[in-house]
Amino acid sequence: MLDSVLSRLPRPTDPNVLVGFDTSDDAGVYLLTPELAIVQTVDFFTPIVDDPYQFGAIAAANSLSDVYAMGGRPISALSIVGFPPTGDPGVMEQILRGGHSKMDEAGCSVVGGHSIRDDELKFGYAVTGVIHPQRVWRNVGAQPGDVLIFTKALGTGLISTALKNGKAPHESLAASTVSMTRLNRDAAEALLEIDGVGQPSGCPPSVSGQAEACPTRAIHAVTDITGFGLLGHAQEMAAGSGVSLEFDHRQIPALPGALDAARAGFLAGGLKNNREWLEGCVEFAAGVPEEARHLLYDPQTSGGLLVAIAPARADAALAALASRNVPACIVGKALTKRSPLLQVV
Repeated sequence: MLDSVLSRLPRPTDPNVLVGFDTSDDAGVYLLTPELAIVQTVDFFTPIVDDPYQFGAIAAANSLSDVYAMGGRPISALSIVGFPPTGDPGVMEQILRGGHSKMDEAGCSVVGGHSIRDDELKFGYAVTGVIHPQRVWRNVGAQPGDVLIFTKALGTGLISTALKNGKAPHESLAASTVSMTRLNRDAAEALLEIDGVGQPSGCPPSVSGQAEACPTRAIHAVTDITGFGLLGHAQEMAAGSGVSLEFDHRQIPALPGALDAARAGFLAGGLKNNREWLEGCVEFAAGVPEEARHLLYDPQTSGGLLVAIAPARADAALAALASRNVPACIVGKALTKRSPLLQVV
């Protein structure tokens, strides 16, 4: 529904808008000077864990992630709060404290916010970051032959759904919480080293709606994996880049207990929506088990980065990520465009 509505809205005409919503990118980018642009994003959601402090921390990490996925550095944030009128103020305080802890870790200042009465608790942030206008990562630009690297592991939606049904083992919930509260900062900084941070290549950011890759850049496309799941965000990358993406399901990491939750049928509504949305866009090999298919459709919170990188730089990227203790692995490759856009073997 959102996709159909956005397709009918007018696009920005301001030439300083370097990245708008044409390709469903992770954040918007607006040019201020030849050397400086701002990155803007907003994200909020309902609780996915019971602990209010952890919920706040997860919401903050998730909101910051879109800035990192563009290659930017977050500098300020505004909180967004929907809180029941009869709710416990102590719970709100713990949520805000959890959020502030992650913002402090990121070096991002919370400068204000807005709250409303809402029977369903909601929390998140609008985040502003800075970036050199020639160093912007897009979710488009992948080229045939690129290697696909993925950080973190999948399964937060499956584990959260199991928790809501009282069936999430402690070790699964703990691993999921650690993953969701981990900033994508270390991953982004490691990748920026490979991509030549601080050394603008002279290649301007591609115009919205185009997928022109800069030949001097090692990293051709980046996106963070959140509510549309790995396959949903991969579809946006493939469609915007004019390529197909092939994934090896055996190489895609799963959080402890995530596949068990899939086998038990703890499927979030978002997972089912993702599957319906991507119908006709994905082809699975006969040997891909059903639980693995569920995992690839599973909506993530504060998920990892999916990176399309030149094959000659893939090993260096993995080494840079490992040096910062960022879990990462090669999960697939980009191919010449074919139908359907996504292949899972």
